[in-house]
Order: sequence, then structure tokens, then C-alpha cells
Amino acid sequence: MDFIQSVFLGLVQGLTEFLPISSSAHIRIFSQLMSLGDTGAAFTAITQIGTEAAVILYFRHDIVKLFSGWWNCLIGKYGNTWKQRLGSEDFNAKMAWYIIIGSLPVVILGLLFKGQIETVFRNLWITATVLILFGLILGLADKVGQKNKTVKNLSILNTLIFGIGQACALIPGVSRSGGSITAGLLAGFDRKTSARYSFLLAIPAVFGSGLFELVNTIKNPPMNFPGFFPTFIATFVAFIVGYMVIIGFLKLISNHSFKPFVYYRVIIGLALAVILALGIISPV
Repeated sequence: MDFIQSVFLGLVQGLTEFLPISSSAHIRIFSQLMSLGDTGAAFTAITQIGTEAAVILYFRHDIVKLFSGWWNCLIGKYGNTWKQRLGSEDFNAKMAWYIIIGSLPVVILGLLFKGQIETVFRNLWITATVLILFGLILGLADKVGQKNKTVKNLSILNTLIFGIGQACALIPGVSRSGGSITAGLLAGFDRKTSARYSFLLAIPAVFGSGLFELVNTIKNPPMNFPGFFPTFIATFVAFIVGYMVIIGFLKLISNHSFKPFVYYRVIIGLALAVILALGIISPV
């Protein structure tokens, strides 16, 4: 992978991570189109550290409040009962616990299906199928969801629903933000709450996955890993571009539906199926 290819894939990662169109699918597709083959789950996970760093920068004030409230409750500042330590007296602490609980599905399923995630699930026929399928589900959720719930209505059940939606993104093509946003819409949350919460929910999972893959790659680089310098370039570009996308996306969905993203997912999924059927690129 040369410098231009690294910058381009970083641009793709930054542009697509927060939109409900699947960054891992786009990295997978463009890597194949550029004759790089499958750059691997490790490359994707590490570059996502860049986009999550953008989330931390954008939501830095919220994150400080969440962590501060969580820590104060944990050490018993607001009382020593288990309910008080779990945030009954502090909304920020409760939100922090919800993010921790909501991260459990992706952690558990990621560990259980690690082998399949790095091999079988990366088949581009699967990617094409879930791009279309989950695009249609997103459109349905946006249409039928009541959108009358805000962050104040979060509960353990709701946060697990968000978490299960996020865990679906272990399959390239689902989209981490798309999966959790779809789950939020189906649970009755409004678009902006679904998006903001999905961004915050992704922080532990993405950083955990990225750092895990980084350590493993340093110890034993996969055969298809493009190298640390290209990966660093892509990660840095993803950080810069991702930050700008967050700003624009949150403004966009405040007044518009997800319909354009549904159309895009269906079109790109069908286009991928066609080029696979014609043998232009390999599915593996």
C-alpha cells in the first residue's frame, strides 16, 4: 500500500464511519478495487481508532461529565447503596453505566465469533447482501419508529437493544452507527438521540477492538496487513475527516430522514453484487 492509497482509505474510513453505510464494507470494497486484496480486520479496526478519537474530541465535554459522574458514584460520593453507586442520584453516572452495559453484546459476540469475523464474514457476497438488507431495515425503522423518546428515556433494556444493533456491525456491511441507530429508531428514540448515543456507545467497543488488534498485529502481523506506516497515515486522515463528518451528520439528521442513506446502501449493494457476478473482483 503506497502513500496515496493510505490517504484514500483513510478518507473513506473518515467519510463512512459515522454515516449508516458501513465503513468496513467500503474499506473492504475499495481495497479490492485497488488490487490490494483484503487488507484485513486488523487494518480496519486500527484505522477506526482515528475516527473514535474524533468522537472523543467532539464529545469531550460530555465524556468528562459522564466519567466524573460515574467515578463519583462508584466511590460512594452520593451514597453507599448499590442503586446510588449505579447512578440513581446522578444522570451522568447512569448514562456511563448504560454505555458500559450496552457495550457487552459486541464484546461477547466479538470474542465468540472472532474467527468468523476475520474470515467468513468478510466475504463480499455477504457484504453486498447485508448492505441491502440492513439498508431496508433502516428505512423501515425510520418510517415506523415513533421518535418520541430522548436520552432521558434510556433504560437497561433500551441500551441493550442499542448494543445488539451495534454488535450486528461485526459483519462488514451492517454499519456500526447504522445498526445502533436502527435499533434506537425501532425502540422509539428520535433520530438525533439515536445517533448521538450510538457514537458514544461505540467508544469502548471500537477502542477496545482497535487496541486489541494493534497489540496482536505488533506481536504477529497478519500476512495481508499493509504495514504500520500506511495504517498510521490512514488512521490520521480518518481522524481529521471523521471529525468534520460528525458535525455535518448531526446537523443533517436533525431535520432530514435517513432515506438517502437507504437508497445509497441498496444501490451500492446491488452494484457490488453485479461486479462480483461479472468476476471483476474476488469475493474473498
